[in-house]
Amino acid sequence: MDNLRPLRAGNFRVVVGLAALAVIAFALAGCRPLDWFLLKRTLRGKFHDVDWITTPQLAEWLADKQRPAPVLLDVRTLVEWNVSHLANARRVDPEASAQEAAGGLPKDALIVAYCSVGYRSGVVARRLRAAGFTQVQDLEGSIFQWANEGRPLVHDGQPARKVHPYSATWGKLLRDDVRAPLPASR
Repeated sequence: MDNLRPLRAGNFRVVVGLAALAVIAFALAGCRPLDWFLLKRTLRGKFHDVDWITTPQLAEWLADKQRPAPVLLDVRTLVEWNVSHLANARRVDPEASAQEAAGGLPKDALIVAYCSVGYRSGVVARRLRAAGFTQVQDLEGSIFQWANEGRPLVHDGQPARKVHPYSATWGKLLRDDVRAPLPASR
């Protein structure tokens, strides 16, 4: 017992975060409904230095023609993008640098990043903030929550209803009627 050191506050947060991710993985593997609250808390903890916007807040913002629209950055792969995305979004490779992600935008541009659930977009939002972009937000619940709420999606400029599920495991977060099938493995 003398060998045990007290757990420091920073280490405690890491342990709690890892425990939360383990619970999420267990819930997904067991085909039980994922607790979105737990997922969102975990992501907000991981990206504590990132500003967040909810899907209702973004929908209200996009509907308000008196307010300048944000630049929407879809931080998913081309395969995911090709199934559907938010109207007027720009696709950004998840591995893009801040400069590549911003694509020449001014440092004070209104930016909302999203991915499947908020992790990859959190990484890009953090990169943008670190590079001096001052008005960057991550969409809480990202495109999965957006689609689950019946909000509009597009594919080739036309309305779409399905979302790429990212993987069979994470796709369990999508309602059946909005989950696109994954391609068969070779």
